[in-house]
Amino acid sequence: MAGTPHSNTAAGATQRRRLFHYNLGFLRDRRLRCILSLAGYDLTFRGTPGPEDAVAVWGHSPYAPRGEKVARRTGAQLIRLEDAFLRSLHPGRAGGPTIGLMIDTEGGAHFAPEAPSTLETILAEDPLDNAAELAMARAAMERMRENHLSKYSATEPEAPCPAPGYVLVVDQTRGDASVTMGGADANSFREMLYYAQEDNPGARIVIKTHPETRAGYRAGYFSQADASDAITLLDSPVSPYALLEGAVAVYTVSSQLGFEAIVMGHRPNVFGRPFYAGWGLSEDRAALPLPRRGRSLTRAQLFAGAMIKAPTWYDPCTDRLCDLETALGSFEAETRAWREDHRGWQAGHMRLWKRRPLRQFFGRHGRLRFTDAPKEGAPAMVWAAHAGEGDTRHRLEDGFLRSRGLGAELTPPLSLVLDDLGIYYDPTRPSRLERLILKRAGLSEPRRARARALIEAIRATGVTKYNLEGPLPDLPEGHRILVPGQVEDDASIRLGAGDVNTNLALLKAARATNPDAVILYKPHPDVEAGLRPGAVPREALTGLADVLVEQASADALLGAVEEVWTMTSLMGFEALLRGLRVTVTGAPFYAGWGLTADKGSLPARRGRHVTLEALVHAALIDYPRYHDPVSMRPCTPELAVARLAAGTDLPRSPSIRALAKLQGAFASHAWLWR
Repeated sequence: MAGTPHSNTAAGATQRRRLFHYNLGFLRDRRLRCILSLAGYDLTFRGTPGPEDAVAVWGHSPYAPRGEKVARRTGAQLIRLEDAFLRSLHPGRAGGPTIGLMIDTEGGAHFAPEAPSTLETILAEDPLDNAAELAMARAAMERMRENHLSKYSATEPEAPCPAPGYVLVVDQTRGDASVTMGGADANSFREMLYYAQEDNPGARIVIKTHPETRAGYRAGYFSQADASDAITLLDSPVSPYALLEGAVAVYTVSSQLGFEAIVMGHRPNVFGRPFYAGWGLSEDRAALPLPRRGRSLTRAQLFAGAMIKAPTWYDPCTDRLCDLETALGSFEAETRAWREDHRGWQAGHMRLWKRRPLRQFFGRHGRLRFTDAPKEGAPAMVWAAHAGEGDTRHRLEDGFLRSRGLGAELTPPLSLVLDDLGIYYDPTRPSRLERLILKRAGLSEPRRARARALIEAIRATGVTKYNLEGPLPDLPEGHRILVPGQVEDDASIRLGAGDVNTNLALLKAARATNPDAVILYKPHPDVEAGLRPGAVPREALTGLADVLVEQASADALLGAVEEVWTMTSLMGFEALLRGLRVTVTGAPFYAGWGLTADKGSLPARRGRHVTLEALVHAALIDYPRYHDPVSMRPCTPELAVARLAAGTDLPRSPSIRALAKLQGAFASHAWLWR
């Protein structure tokens, strides 16, 4: 939870308080009311507060004096509310509800330094020496930088930025409270621009406008009239982190971009009095009569105070208060969905039953149009099995944590992968997943810890791709090897199995190499259900398999064996997650990285050894997208694991359930529904 000694969040779990307000905006903002309720406040505007009650105002808005007056008159505590430093995709109401609040129980505001605020008190008085919090701060800073997460994250990291080497000057919206209450005005911006040129003679100046100015909500302090051969006014939706990366110096009055500059390792020149000034991390060019800020902080300490200890964070997927790490995960998922989908998609070769879940995945931020004849130049995707040679569309496939039930039974997925290079099961060409695995070969410690925690969650919950239940039969003693069967017309077999490309051939290879082992053969669930080809006659199993395992839980099976032999099955990857030895005769995505015993021919581009954590980060965190069937929002792999473990799944309509039942009669015509 987000509670700290300086916050009411923790106390709210056991003791509730009435919180009076005098602003109709509080009634319209459901998210605001929700967060306050979870934090232990009962929001009301009826009656008169007593000394044991509190009065809420929004920052220093025009309506704040009403509440301030009531608090003074009644002796009630004044609580000042503001958005946290991660808010939404877009500014304003169009951006959606906030994911975090600054609930200032001292009645101050972080942008108004004349009076103490909760954030300032934390930065000035809290030891900020908790090793776990500082590690979380460093991990969160890295995560925000890599994923380009800012207060408003509807930016495009790949958008063109000016050539590196410029001086960045940050504009703000005219009359913003962080400017006026920080002791600055229009002259401060003129002075800032003057010194940016004076301090950096001959340098290019880039003035970055505020997102609300670009959206037409509010004017800035600079305009196109300030542009010249040496000064560029930049109003495109570039990522602040991409912009900061190319800057040689940063100048700001009080913008949050100055805080993000510190996160990026800059020492910004500050001409106002924002919360991040006065702690030894900025060049403070304005007078700072703030003896409360005489302390020197590290970047991690500043970040821990501003992003971990001071805010109250909310997870929209679980409808609960949460820590920064969880809030970041939800914000990442939503931001990724916007960045990939806001231009819309053209989707080809998508069966009718798939269209509803696809709209839930890809239609949240842009139009999803189903067509097998896409228009040139517009983003397009195609179900991977239908992509032809030279097809430039993104290939779509199920993810590796899919559902509780088979895709062949028309069970909607919780995860999908969208690959702009190839597809993970086709080793004949590069895939985006291969690139991600190579990128993660040098995994940082925070990302290693996240991948390790995900592995441990999967082990603890027993989650697999389909999560089918079934009893485990009595098994003979000995060195047990699991041989998972596959669908023999599956694309992963056709493209990646190599010489051993049937279930019978795989069994023969496993037995030849392991004559004394106890071999367990488990047919593929689609084959068991009679939906796909690949059955091995029972009489052919004699001498090859000691036990035929049918309708058994994959997790239980993996817990009962020491080794797995497979062609390209995902069960090999699931075995790696559980620490088992895995031998592959084909070229699945997880082979060729030093984690498996490889018997087949593998692409030379996979020659690098990686850790299991690096493979998992690429395959389960970076590559797929996840959809929460409860909140109907983009979500993290951690939440997907929790939903699958809890038995939560996307509902199927009666018509889909009826269609699934008909498939048994048409098992040899899978093309009708796949």
